[in-house]
Amino acid sequence: MNHKFYNNLGLAMRARKLATGDEIVLKAVRSGEAKLVIMAEDASDNTKKKFQDKCSTYNVPLLITSTRGELGASIGKEARVLIAVLDTGFAKMLKQPVITAEVKGID
Repeated sequence: MNHKFYNNLGLAMRARKLATGDEIVLKAVRSGEAKLVIMAEDASDNTKKKFQDKCSTYNVPLLITSTRGELGASIGKEARVLIAVLDTGFAKMLKQPVITAEVKGID
């Protein structure tokens, strides 16, 4: 992932629009509060299957990205495997692919 993604994730944390931890994220998915679930790519196979199934059942988008250390650092916490985004605006912002353009000098 890129710096913009991590910066936006940190912004969502400061706005108190994130939930972290297995049980809290699962509760947010079941209650419909979660608009997006972000999972670390180094999560255990059991966790991956559990949350892929739950997110599919409850129609919550699931984004698998980076490592638990990178996710935790981006929100100012220790390593985090699961993060639920509780705000629609932040979820849209975090799901968007980042387009980078090469800037060329003028001859």
